[in-house]
Amino acid sequence: MLSSHNVTTYATLYIIGTGAFVACTNLTSVAIPGSVTNIGDSAFSGCTKLSGITIANSVTSIGDSAFSGCTKLSSITIPNSVTSIGTNAFSGCTKLSSIIIPGSVTSISSGVFYGCTNLISVYFKGNPPTVDFSLFSGDNNATVYYLPGTTGWSSSFASCQALLWNPLIQTSGTNFGMRNNQFGFNIINNTADVIVVVEACTNLTSPVWVPLTTNTLVNGLLHFSEPFQANTSGRYYGLGLP
Repeated sequence: MLSSHNVTTYATLYIIGTGAFVACTNLTSVAIPGSVTNIGDSAFSGCTKLSGITIANSVTSIGDSAFSGCTKLSSITIPNSVTSIGTNAFSGCTKLSSIIIPGSVTSISSGVFYGCTNLISVYFKGNPPTVDFSLFSGDNNATVYYLPGTTGWSSSFASCQALLWNPLIQTSGTNFGMRNNQFGFNIINNTADVIVVVEACTNLTSPVWVPLTTNTLVNGLLHFSEPFQANTSGRYYGLGLP
C-alpha cells in the first residue's frame, strides 16, 4: 500500500527494485516485510523526508545508493541477514549519528557513509569486513567500535579511530547495591566517552530486555541507579549497544 507519507510493502514482495521510490520526497516511513531479500540500487535515494525504516531479517544485500540523500534518516538497524552493502548506500545521510553493523556483513563497498557529517559512532558486532578506504570520507567525527571476542582489529579502520567497546558493571565497592532506597552500580570502560544502554529484565530463562537509560561514560566511568523495584521477584541488569 502506497501513500504520500508511508509505505507498507506486500508480504509476497521479494525485491525492492532499482529506483523503486527514488526522490519520493513526501515519503516518511517504510516497513519492508520478511519476504524481501534485496534492496535495489537507488531504491530510496533522495527521499528527503524519510526518517524511519524497518528492514526485515531476510534482506541479504543493500544496493548501491539505496538510501543516499535521505537527509532525515537519523538511525537504521541493519539486520543480521545482510552480508553486503553497496557503494554510497547511505551517502549524504547528514542526520545519521550512529549505526550498528552486524557480524553477518562481510563486504562494504566504497563511500557507503560518504558525507554523513553527523556520524559519531559506528559499532561492528563481528570481525572487520572488507571495506574501501573511502568508507567514511567526510565524516570527521566518526569513531569505530568493535566488541570483545572479535579478531582482526587494529587502532584504525578505514581512516577512523577504532576502539574496543567493553563496558563492565562493577559488582564490588561501596557504589554497588542499595543506598537510600536506590539500587545502583558503577559502569567502567577502558575507553572514555563510550555510549552504553542500561537494560533490565525479570527472567533470565526467557529474558525480555527493556532499555532503561542511554548513557555516556565520561572518562570511562558512570554511576547508574534507580528506585528499588519492590514488586518484582528478581531484576537483572545488562549493558547493550545504543
